[in-house]
Amino acid sequence: MPSLGADMEAGTLVEWLVKPGDWVKHGDIVAVVETQKGAIEIETYQSGQIEKILVDLHSKVPVGTPLAQIRTEDEAKPTAAAAAPPPAAPAVPLAAPPVVRAPIAPPSPPPVVPRAAARAPVSPAARRLAEQRGINLSTVTGSGPAGAITYADVERRLDEAVAPPEKKRALWLDIEAMRTAIAAAMTRSKREIPHYYLEHQVDVTACEQWLTQKNTTLPPENRLLFGVLPVKAAALAARRFPAFNGFYRDNKFEPAQAVHVGVAIAIRGGGLAAPALHDSDQLPLDELMSRMRDLVQRTRSGRIRSSEISDPTITVSSLGERGVEALYGIIYPPQVAIIGFGKVVERPWVVDGAIGPRPVITITLSGDHRVSDGHAGALFLAEIGKLLQEPNKL
Repeated sequence: MPSLGADMEAGTLVEWLVKPGDWVKHGDIVAVVETQKGAIEIETYQSGQIEKILVDLHSKVPVGTPLAQIRTEDEAKPTAAAAAPPPAAPAVPLAAPPVVRAPIAPPSPPPVVPRAAARAPVSPAARRLAEQRGINLSTVTGSGPAGAITYADVERRLDEAVAPPEKKRALWLDIEAMRTAIAAAMTRSKREIPHYYLEHQVDVTACEQWLTQKNTTLPPENRLLFGVLPVKAAALAARRFPAFNGFYRDNKFEPAQAVHVGVAIAIRGGGLAAPALHDSDQLPLDELMSRMRDLVQRTRSGRIRSSEISDPTITVSSLGERGVEALYGIIYPPQVAIIGFGKVVERPWVVDGAIGPRPVITITLSGDHRVSDGHAGALFLAEIGKLLQEPNKL
């Protein structure tokens, strides 16, 4: 059971997506675990063959508990070789009188099974939920391996069939439990982390002009939103200033080897999650935009992956679309910084000695004083501002 946040102590296993004998590779989703943050898809970091399932469905298990045994390819090879029968000795042909054989009719082709008649595999948890709710599995589209119908697929079918909009979220998230988890993490943060706060205002005229020009060359579904630019700028700045990108654990700071920006995403009904966009500093803007759209959609439907919720190295939060001009975030432990982006507003700005209206965004930093100070924080914010003024380099 992976740790899916500093505040997680245990999780409830609600679905297995693999069974003994299945082969998996690094990054495959193998199970679904319910936590206070919702349903989390658990990925495997080991390639090989599932040898044994160790935890039954609906079991609540502590972090660190083994869930399954995986036999690696190297481990499986000797077993397979030992189990293989020795090659048979070549048969010695015996003399025999010639036999006249009747012509053999060609074999009949196997019957073609219509796609509609083919039965997709169904996970035990999905079958049980379908029986309880009276869902015909033939009406459910599977999203698991080889089209397997998973617990989540049946839940989606329930959403479509019977649940009114305000009830759908209850199938995915316990908002009250999520708020409790958020409150516990933020209370711990304010108790343990000596926060300091900085603010910086940046003229984003260049960003808006570049974005308008860039989007004229893209189809509507692939156009970039303004929000992708601050995320990329923050990621590049975090790579240059590693004191803001990492974790404070066991009374020492551990700089992260990669930049995984956690993006704060509001969940309808009052929830909040900040899953990671992995290697944000290395992704071109179009790919980063695509991953952001996917991440927001899956998070709001309650399908976050374990690697996304467990390893953000720095968090970015924005309430600009809600009209907020500045926000001062609370650091999510064990991270050591959170960056806030407000609404783009027109302000009087001096350019080449003349005052005129310019689009301006307010960037804030909440830093951990055990790791950095105001001087380093000011340089960090200035770097983000510089990058936003050169969007063609993002």
